[in-house]
Amino acid sequence: MSGQAGNGSQEFSGRETAPDLDIRHAHSARVYNYWLGGKDNFAADREAAEQAIAANPGIVADVRANRAFLVRVVRYLASECGIRQFLDIGTGLPTASNTHQVAQAAAPEARIVYADNDPIVLSHARALLSSTPQGACDYVDADLRDTSAILRAASATLDFGQPVALMLLIILHLISDADDPYGIVARLVAALPAGSYLVLAHPASDIRAEQMAEMTKRVNQRMSGPKATMRDRAAVTHFFDGLELLEPGVVQPQQWRPEPDIVGQSQVTAWCGVARKP
Repeated sequence: MSGQAGNGSQEFSGRETAPDLDIRHAHSARVYNYWLGGKDNFAADREAAEQAIAANPGIVADVRANRAFLVRVVRYLASECGIRQFLDIGTGLPTASNTHQVAQAAAPEARIVYADNDPIVLSHARALLSSTPQGACDYVDADLRDTSAILRAASATLDFGQPVALMLLIILHLISDADDPYGIVARLVAALPAGSYLVLAHPASDIRAEQMAEMTKRVNQRMSGPKATMRDRAAVTHFFDGLELLEPGVVQPQQWRPEPDIVGQSQVTAWCGVARKP
């Protein structure tokens, strides 16, 4: 793969040191980290996370269902679809079963690029980038809205002449309608060759609707940066326009090809899907 990082490489693109942290306001990655049982969060994040739990008590189980979806889909793409490249945007803080760990367990030569713009995520990037000797990892410090910067930096590690799995899990709700989330996704997908996949999960406005609306209001009041915009199933399905949706289509995360011996939750407040670029 011409112009790529060497075997087993761990790259670090973007700022070399984290800027001053705003710990007075909650940040989405740190709130999510708290819900997942992590410790990389501050008082403002914990307060926002607890306010969300008070409004929507199922949120902790929901985020863990989303993580389980990530594991299943990455394993499926690497094991059954032959995908060896993953671009995971809005990755959040390192936790168990990160994309590169799941992909490289199935295919040690897999190459993964993470992209995020949170200073805490940046400070943990070296821990995140623990690649197999055969594969490669990179971390891109960039905002999802700057698709050109992400694609340019990712091309140092990924070969965009070969299929790539584009991962957008619980990130697009931070892109307001005014910032054209559909255009952002379309630009990213347009840069991928045929045979690539879009993997997407998005918080739902039409599941436990009252609880989600109250939770969104409480978290947005405490959040720095972009505010959350929940979307319904039809709006989430629109992100897959022009692509071939895999069965079972756009469903709740626990319903996407669940493990046969695992009993899923009855309701998870997100919609997800996987689609192939023809």
